Amino acid sequence: MAAPRFLFCGDVLGRLNQLFKRVALVNKSAGPFDALLCVGQFFPDSPEQHEEFFDYLGGRSSVPLPTYFIGDYGLGAAKVLSTASGDPSNLGFKMDGLRICENLFWLKGSGKFTLHGVSIMYLSGKNSSGGQIIGTYSEDDVGALRALAEEQGVIDIFLTYPFCQSTTNEWPSGVTARADISNGPPGLTNSSGTDQTIAQLVAEIKPRYHFAGVKGIFYAREPYINEGAAHVTRFLGLAPVGNKDKQKFIHAISPTPASTMSAAEISMKPPNATMSPYIASEQTTSATEGIKQSPHSTLESQYWRFDANQKRQRQGGPDGERLCFKFTSTGSCHREGKCNFRHDSDARDHYRKGCCFDFLNRGKCEKSECSFSHSLEEEGGGYTRKKQKSTGGDASRGRSCWFCLQSPNIETHLVISIGESCYCALAKGQLVEDHVLVIPVEHCANMVSFTQEAAKELQRYKSALRNYFKKQGKAVVYYEWLPSSHANLQVVPIPKGKAADVRGHFLSAAKNLGLEFEVINPSGDHDEVRKLLESGMDGRSNIFYVELPEGTILSLSVGEKEKFPVQFGREVLADLLNLKERADWRNCKLSKEDETKIAEDFKKQFEEFDPSK
Repeated sequence: MAAPRFLFCGDVLGRLNQLFKRVALVNKSAGPFDALLCVGQFFPDSPEQHEEFFDYLGGRSSVPLPTYFIGDYGLGAAKVLSTASGDPSNLGFKMDGLRICENLFWLKGSGKFTLHGVSIMYLSGKNSSGGQIIGTYSEDDVGALRALAEEQGVIDIFLTYPFCQSTTNEWPSGVTARADISNGPPGLTNSSGTDQTIAQLVAEIKPRYHFAGVKGIFYAREPYINEGAAHVTRFLGLAPVGNKDKQKFIHAISPTPASTMSAAEISMKPPNATMSPYIASEQTTSATEGIKQSPHSTLESQYWRFDANQKRQRQGGPDGERLCFKFTSTGSCHREGKCNFRHDSDARDHYRKGCCFDFLNRGKCEKSECSFSHSLEEEGGGYTRKKQKSTGGDASRGRSCWFCLQSPNIETHLVISIGESCYCALAKGQLVEDHVLVIPVEHCANMVSFTQEAAKELQRYKSALRNYFKKQGKAVVYYEWLPSSHANLQVVPIPKGKAADVRGHFLSAAKNLGLEFEVINPSGDHDEVRKLLESGMDGRSNIFYVELPEGTILSLSVGEKEKFPVQFGREVLADLLNLKERADWRNCKLSKEDETKIAEDFKKQFEEFDPSK
């Protein structure tokens, strides 16, 4: 199927006759095009264009092709858009545009939709904390985009109209950094842009194309390499329609949807690519020479979440006084003299004795539940502990736990992906190929008591793994013990032909032990599952549960004095798969070199599904 063809234009300012005359010429000479997308102010800024503009809204003139706009500000905007918002056909949660008239659609606030297979995200209006709904975007709009960006898949196009009352210079802050602006238009400087919110969003969303208006000039920045993503981003600022300097106000692209591209296609980097303008410091590898990441770079690039004050802050000059998590936790750092963070042996000694890394790094810990010490006063060779609620035992347990990501004992070569609350790692002594675990980042005994945000991330990992195995022609079984020393969800892929037999094997195995599973069918409601499982945790019994390939949950309550195999789930699946000799994980241990290779192979294949991306 041929790639769709889109036109983009800058501030329209109500000059629809001039715009659509140009569109007709472009469409005739280089078309046909599928849609026109407008950034910058769409409505008139003077009464002269008012009548012309309303001829189209009133049906006296026609819009020649589907047109979408985000610049919801100017003369008549409040009246027109308020009326459109109240139209019965526009009620409900519509992110693909509210119909204004035939072929004209308003992209309100923020959202994400698909147009001819291309994923489009947008943010419209000026920043406002008030209740005005026309011509503004709110923190809720920004939060919605961050949530949408967490979904699987690359965003093809990002449209922004960041209008500010105090200035019209509202490109994302720093967009021209690291760029060659010597051949740029007049008025282009390295200080271009004052909107930090947009800069932060673009750095997180990592779209393939980013279009903006308002500044009054045309500028096509060199493509830049995104931190932590395979593809590059192309930023284009578009001039206003009919501008006196005759700068380009219309631009055409024909983007192949990222969802249909191969990994090799999407990761191609043009020779003029630069580093991202939104990273505070230069990386050790030159962008123009291409980036060849080490096998461990995916994991290592995510250590920033422990190195910085805010979870989305990257390495940089201001962080020179921050501690290096890698050095503090392990005693070494591959970056050595090139590391932007501090290697402090005293801090490492405190950490090894159980002191909280955040407390050492920033002088405070903002976690509501932390099992590490929050004092530098030693008592009897250890540390006094700050009294606060803990879900995961004492500090010594957190230090020595195999699964705590901040523990010096964590085997980082097994880690495949790190999210905000969970991470995914290769199972030690795999039952089958691609047997992995989903584990809480911090020490906790179960994942059914997760916060709602953490629970959503857990579901994203489960969904991503399910899709990954589906592509391989496999079904997947999840199972977990509640509680455990550190929660870990076992993820075991099985042949699709065995999927229908999983339920019978577990029911039969429980019956042989004199136990009976409770069948939970929550109609896909994950919150209901968590509540049902949590209600069974009475402190006097443990719970084993398994999620079958079709989504049914089997739950088993085991009393403290009841005999129950520690590796029950693994033993049942080993029997199902005729792998009884692998029922004990200790019989399946591999060398560190073999584990590293398997983990890296999985990481590469899982990359397109990885929710942490």
